[in-house]
Amino acid sequence: MKFLVCIAQTPDTTAKVSFDGDGKAYNSTGVQFIMNPYDEWYALVRACELRETLGGAVTAINVGPATNETTIRKALAIGADEAVRIDAEPSGSAFVARQIAAYAEDKGFDLIFLGKETIDYNGAEVGAMLAEYLDLPFVPLASKLELAGSSATVERDIEGGVEVLECNLPLVVSASKGMAEQRIPNMRGIMMARTKPLQVVQPVDFEEPVEAVRFTLPPVKAGVKLVDPEQMDELVRLLHEEAKVL
Repeated sequence: MKFLVCIAQTPDTTAKVSFDGDGKAYNSTGVQFIMNPYDEWYALVRACELRETLGGAVTAINVGPATNETTIRKALAIGADEAVRIDAEPSGSAFVARQIAAYAEDKGFDLIFLGKETIDYNGAEVGAMLAEYLDLPFVPLASKLELAGSSATVERDIEGGVEVLECNLPLVVSASKGMAEQRIPNMRGIMMARTKPLQVVQPVDFEEPVEAVRFTLPPVKAGVKLVDPEQMDELVRLLHEEAKVL
């Protein structure tokens, strides 16, 4: 079995959100970056579990500059057998999906994993775009996956229940909570990660169809108004005159 796990680098969850002067890019000054948690905790770990059970190899892939290699090495420390970095600054979801698809299209991967979304943009777009470029079926928001021969049984939570799907391989899956449990790299894994192969690949030409014109922060939340339970008239007035329905 050949597994490909798409990993993104994102700002730490505690990082302050701000943008550059013209509002076109995230201000990364002083920000600590991490592997996107959905990619790490669920997609990567589940791929490693399946490899340990069924055999094969796990390849981690990232689109980004050389500064991302610390994050990529963490994927190797967790259990990936090898890694690929596409040497380009990601400009959007379609660009990232196209670069990964160009690498993967002739490699014969049986299963391509990624997290359900990244915690910076929360777009949940790359998985569907990647599947479209590769002409493969796509199951988003999967919470459980089992393999048997050349087919996969995938579960995902839906409103009021669980949906169970039977899919033939190869397949693209975005993983959500429940797919696996977080693994902490041990010292042996960290040492081995230093010697595992990390291939750098040049990007393919691609014209991004969407351009971010400007990023802005949401309005600052107003303070809470407390109303004495005996002052119902005042509460009614506030609901009529000042409350906003979102």
